[in-house]
Amino acid sequence: MRFFTSSDGNDSARQKYRPSRARSTLLPIVGAHGRGGHKEPAGRLELFDFATLKTEALAEKVERFSLARDHTTLIVRDGKRLRAILASERLLMQIIVDELKTVRDKYGDDRRTEIVDATGEINIEDLIAEEDMAITVSNTGYIKRTAITTYRNQRRGGKGRIGMRTRDEDFVSYLFVASTHAYIMIFSDRGRAYWLKVHEIPDVGPGGKGKSIANLVSMEEGEKIAALLAVKEFEESRFIVMGTRRGAVKKTVLSAFSYPLARGIIAMGVEVGDAVIAVQITDGDAEMFIGTRSGMAIRFPETDVRPMGRTAYGVRGIALRNEDYVVAMEAVKPGGTLLTVTEHGYGKRTEIDEYRIQSRGGVGIINIATSERNGSVVGVAYVQEGDELLLITQQGMILRMQTNDVRAIGRATQGVKLIDIEGDDKVVSIARLVEKEEETD
Repeated sequence: MRFFTSSDGNDSARQKYRPSRARSTLLPIVGAHGRGGHKEPAGRLELFDFATLKTEALAEKVERFSLARDHTTLIVRDGKRLRAILASERLLMQIIVDELKTVRDKYGDDRRTEIVDATGEINIEDLIAEEDMAITVSNTGYIKRTAITTYRNQRRGGKGRIGMRTRDEDFVSYLFVASTHAYIMIFSDRGRAYWLKVHEIPDVGPGGKGKSIANLVSMEEGEKIAALLAVKEFEESRFIVMGTRRGAVKKTVLSAFSYPLARGIIAMGVEVGDAVIAVQITDGDAEMFIGTRSGMAIRFPETDVRPMGRTAYGVRGIALRNEDYVVAMEAVKPGGTLLTVTEHGYGKRTEIDEYRIQSRGGVGIINIATSERNGSVVGVAYVQEGDELLLITQQGMILRMQTNDVRAIGRATQGVKLIDIEGDDKVVSIARLVEKEEETD
């Protein structure tokens, strides 16, 4: 073994160790094959060199021994080095630095990107298609959104289609239209304001129930939604005008609502027994129109109401008689029309000039005859040429119609049938749609 390990290599060791030819062992092989595959005559002896075979076997054994010895030496040497690196943080960091420098020197080149101080962020609205949504709220506080394109256009007098599935004890009480990129300001009947983005409202299709508002905003127990507004920017030049069931009106600059809180903020002080029923965004130069359940109405300049703080209670907008109460408040301007709808599905469209301007706080004038056929007024919408209207009933039926299909008639009239009401169903809410014209080549 020492002889092999001290030699220059296995081949050299084999040559030195190989015995002479004379000492080779002879093995008689009987019937061995000759060249060309022919058998030689039996009894011929062929020389087989056992010494060479022993030399090869010993050389392979020595080679394995050398590899094992080298491996052991490597483990011992590297083990000491690795333990030293792990025991010294300074040595570890130095090795990392040296390796990074090697990578830099080998692969480093000029920077192909530019680092600047400007910062940016991805806005979720950039990933959402902008389209108008019908936002529906049920009496028990479930909210959902559905694309306006889901509701096909129908002529007046049709039966509409299902807009929201409701339980027997529940019914749809509010309908609103807004873009998916807008903020929804939720005003409660107690005078508080909350914020919600339209795309955060669940889209469950026309027949879906929706999601409870309590899971989307932190409203107080017992609060109900009075109005929803679409807002993109909280501008100093615009105002929020609020109206209550008992006829109070209050105006506050829109920028006062630019800092949303999860728990909401006070938007208007409300007396006990009163409730907010309508909220409008204005430019400060509009005219306010208030309609009551008994068919009375008043029109007065917005400038009659001075801007107040968020917690103010407001001033009187209309004087009410008997058990009458306000059902609608609209911000209007000359040139449009007012469409009034009653609970039995009748309504009328009247030019705004038919309602003379009065001073704030009066009893108003007759808007529509609330006969037994019509029933009480459920809503008044300020509409213009080309607008569309959604009517929604207590059992969840929705009718989409062109306001132009309702001819303009006088002020103190009964109107015409707008939707076919079945059984004990009633109209509970209306919403105005403004269709965007499609561009053509």
